[in-house]
Amino acid sequence: MKQEYEMIKEIKRLKSVRGAGTELISVYIPAGYQLSEETNKLRQESSSSSNIKSKSTRLNVQGALEKILQYLKLYRETPRNGLVIFAGNISKDQRSDNIELFSMEPPMPLKVNIYRCDSTFLLGPIEDMIEAKDMYALLVMDGREATIATLKGSHIQVVRRHHSMAHAKMSKGGQSAGRFERAREEDIEFYYNTISESINDLYQASEFKLKGLIVGGPGPAKENFIRKNKLNYQVKILGVFDTGYTDETGLNEIVEKAHELLTEVEASQERKILERFKAEIAGNGLAVAGYEKVKEALEKNKVHSLIINNELELHRTTYKCSVCGRTDIAYIETGGNRHLRHEEDNGSLTVIEDKDAVEELIEMADKSGTETVFVSSESSLGKEFLMGFRGLGAILRYK
Repeated sequence: MKQEYEMIKEIKRLKSVRGAGTELISVYIPAGYQLSEETNKLRQESSSSSNIKSKSTRLNVQGALEKILQYLKLYRETPRNGLVIFAGNISKDQRSDNIELFSMEPPMPLKVNIYRCDSTFLLGPIEDMIEAKDMYALLVMDGREATIATLKGSHIQVVRRHHSMAHAKMSKGGQSAGRFERAREEDIEFYYNTISESINDLYQASEFKLKGLIVGGPGPAKENFIRKNKLNYQVKILGVFDTGYTDETGLNEIVEKAHELLTEVEASQERKILERFKAEIAGNGLAVAGYEKVKEALEKNKVHSLIINNELELHRTTYKCSVCGRTDIAYIETGGNRHLRHEEDNGSLTVIEDKDAVEELIEMADKSGTETVFVSSESSLGKEFLMGFRGLGAILRYK
């Protein structure tokens, strides 16, 4: 979770960068892609950039591309999930150059190869990956074949494929119709059992953290399978959709059709944890709010869920007075006043240590195996959590 939080912070910083022209470069290199091919493409872009009319834009683009090419020399091969690189002049004073490079390895395998030069960095693809909190199971099937996969964000990972010839069987000569039908039904039953076992195994492997199953496919086989009720009782079927295919195309179809459903499921889960937090706080129950109380609960391993608003930025800043030498600690949100003074002796305060307080709490949660939940401010409950509780709280295991 700490790595995810660091990526969230980096993206916030990159969002604030604006180029004077189309001079900010974003590069997405998919998993398994040959770096030599990417290097050749970037060299071609550098050559083409000599045609840019604006001298400052041309120099900034060329400088950013050179930084990226030098950086790629550090890699022998593309990292496991791919690589994302941003480079450009981030100076707010366009009369001076400050070309910097930022890179990150995505939390899930990249499937797209992108090069873009614009006045802003292209952050959408990596944001989508980071915002993906939950994983779902997918099943597309008909009477002959089934594909089982997982979905996290926009990333679909095929897990198992199953085939059945039951629906294609022809009665052999001399075989009674009843005997043939019984054999066919046994084959169908075996096919459904195999699918159920794979889905149950998938849930067990994920420690039942999958949020639900979405089923799709052409024809009635999917409904017949569901009626058999062979899945583990913890497998929640979120929706059933008609699709034209039972392969990767079918998986993409049900993800597209289930988009609104998944959005509502995730909003519902966020609403559920915030409602529980609010009820516990109101009843002086198993919840605390505020940095000091949350930190104390983490230190005592009391926290079940650490809840953080994804807009929160909080720093633990230690000051030293220039006159009396006394040190003080202040917790300052982004935009807060860091130029404080000691009223007693009119001494100025110098920052001697500045820590990201949110990152500190996430590290503590990670070490103790505590769940960290990021919530948005899009709902009324989310806004209330940010405004009323400063976007930081915890649900406890015990008091």
